Amino acid sequence: MTTTSKQPLPMAPNQIELAIGGMTCASCAARIEKKLNRMPGVTATVNYATEKATVAYADEVTPGDLIATVEKTGYTAVVPRPPVPAGGEPAAEPVDELRGLRTRLWASIVLTVPVIVLAMVPAWQFTYWQWLSLTLAAPVVVWGGLPFHRAAWVNLRHGAATMDTLVSLGTLAAFGWSVWALFLGTAGTPGMTHPFSFDIVRGDGAGNIYLEAAAGVTTFILAGRYFEARSKRTAGAALRALLKLGAKDVAVLRNGVETRVPVDQLAVGDRFVVRPGEKVATDGVVEEGTSAVDASMLTGESVPVEVAPGDTVVGATVNAGGRLVVRATRVGGDTQLAQMARLVEAAQTGKAAVQRLADRISGVFVPIVIALAAGTLGWWLGSGAGPTAAFTAAVAVLIIGCPCALGLATPTALLVGTGRGAQLGILIKGPEVLESTRRVDTVVLDKTGTVTTGRMTLVDVLPATGEDRAEVLRIAGALESASEHPIARAVAAGAAEAGGLPPVAGFANLEGLGVSGSVEGREVLVGRPRLLRERGLVVPEEIAAAVTAAEAQGRTAVLVGWDGRARGVLAVADVVKPTSATAVARLRDLGLTPVLLTGDNETVARAVAAEVGIDEVIAEVLPADKAAVVQRLQRDGRVVAMVGDGINDAAALAQADLGLAMGTGTDVAIEASDLTLVRGDLTAAVDAIRLSRRTLAIIKGNLFWAFAYNVAALPLAAAGLLNPMIAGAAMAFSSVFVVANSLRLRGFRPVG
Repeated sequence: MTTTSKQPLPMAPNQIELAIGGMTCASCAARIEKKLNRMPGVTATVNYATEKATVAYADEVTPGDLIATVEKTGYTAVVPRPPVPAGGEPAAEPVDELRGLRTRLWASIVLTVPVIVLAMVPAWQFTYWQWLSLTLAAPVVVWGGLPFHRAAWVNLRHGAATMDTLVSLGTLAAFGWSVWALFLGTAGTPGMTHPFSFDIVRGDGAGNIYLEAAAGVTTFILAGRYFEARSKRTAGAALRALLKLGAKDVAVLRNGVETRVPVDQLAVGDRFVVRPGEKVATDGVVEEGTSAVDASMLTGESVPVEVAPGDTVVGATVNAGGRLVVRATRVGGDTQLAQMARLVEAAQTGKAAVQRLADRISGVFVPIVIALAAGTLGWWLGSGAGPTAAFTAAVAVLIIGCPCALGLATPTALLVGTGRGAQLGILIKGPEVLESTRRVDTVVLDKTGTVTTGRMTLVDVLPATGEDRAEVLRIAGALESASEHPIARAVAAGAAEAGGLPPVAGFANLEGLGVSGSVEGREVLVGRPRLLRERGLVVPEEIAAAVTAAEAQGRTAVLVGWDGRARGVLAVADVVKPTSATAVARLRDLGLTPVLLTGDNETVARAVAAEVGIDEVIAEVLPADKAAVVQRLQRDGRVVAMVGDGINDAAALAQADLGLAMGTGTDVAIEASDLTLVRGDLTAAVDAIRLSRRTLAIIKGNLFWAFAYNVAALPLAAAGLLNPMIAGAAMAFSSVFVVANSLRLRGFRPVG
């Protein structure tokens, strides 16, 4: 599959995920990533939003070497706790950092408000107001801004400049100037007043203080950081919710006795009891009982699914009906719930091409801003404007240049988008998938199990003249109920829905032709026309015509006969899913050309295509040739998405530019795909493409506004049109805007 993501090198067979501490901006992430990638045999991706590094490394490198490199760069790194098994208790949420940030923010707000009010309202500037302002502002700048100063110092020791460098320089410069003016200039004179203005007033600066700017900027940026941190936790809520969905304990049957044990003690092969209202503890197969299972958390469908012995059930779904005995087939990290959690986390720790672009911009932006601030200071001093105007303009450049919003533009949108997708049963394996959805113009749909239900269903009963339709179905259904053939089961199921079935005697399976037996004293045959003719039964012309008509519609025709003649025709088919036609129309609305791909014969394929509105059909394709069909379409210049569910679709899913696997399909198909659709419904593919495109649009919108903001505001600051406090407020607002814009994805709704 074509991808823009950074792939692990062949020389790096090992992979590890590290939790990174101490990062305060996207520049930090870019710097750690650069240092790790300089190590021989190492390929690393660092994500600022999730504070994780995904590292592929060669055998010559150890995890200790990786951690040491991160620590030498000035940050911390640890191996995260192992994944939680389905139904286990998730690790404690990292609330301490958020709580500490909130405390720091509220204390800074309480101390900063009086400082800003005194500076803005000259009438309230009493005799020693400036010294009160210093007393209140000092803890804000020193303690409130400590995270920025600490990060700036760490980066300085390693010869780097990040966005924290700008914040620290700007606030300390404003505070330092104020302290100099108070102690060595004329600002400390009793009765001094300081009018508030949005404009730069030229002067020597000895009587001017900028405590409101230093404290205000620190508080505004702290507020932005707090909301950013909270948004990251909000966006990751889908993953935590998935981990909490599972059952906590389970009633295991051991020697016929129910024993209640924690769910993590369950082993493959164990038989466990699920009572009405309880959650299914893990993935398994029903061995006893029938019930309706609410699988809405996986499929999004509100109607419970009927299950009986032999049916599979998924962990964390809810038993809505009778008592079930289930044999566990997958436990712990192998369950579908755990796989969903891993897919969500993998998507959220990935990095799209647009994210790497933002990181590169951040890496070079900081030194440019510092140089621009120095140039601004020099230009204003050289023009004779005085140190006040020069200093104020330079500090405003430092503050306004902090590209926090640029660093948040992509990861917040990815977090929210992939989290919302998980809630809707759309699992996005990696953010590079978002790029693919934008370029796709053709969608190839596997027929069986994707467009159709994948199982045979009785669709019509055509009795011969003078025969009763219900009687023909009842007799045929009774005989077919003794057979395990898929067509026989379809007929039997259709007949059972109409009423009770009589017993069968002398049942015989006639290989490749049909079945025979005695029903209510009649010798009955059900099967191909050849079977009836070989046994001497008359097949009237009308029955032969009905067979031809059914086959022309892509259906399988089965004859029923007794007492010397054929009595009717049963039409069986793999029926189209109710939502497939709507989904195909929606795919067309998205600008995609649908193509039906199937190994079935041309007649069946054309009938299905006509029913759902597909014009282009590729039929009678061997499983091994499906990938070749995708390749041919790609050679023709098309960008192809493939939707499938079977093992025979896996190669085509991997070959396609975008692979979408039905979650109801095989594990092989799911592993080969880029997107997994938990709902076995083609409209989920429409939702997946819509959500991916919407997320990409949000990312690009975030990047545009964040970058445009910096580009537009820097000249204003350098020209002296923005004082530092206004610059800090605007910068913090841009970060909050980006986060709020990303959170709009939480309101994404599936197609009706």
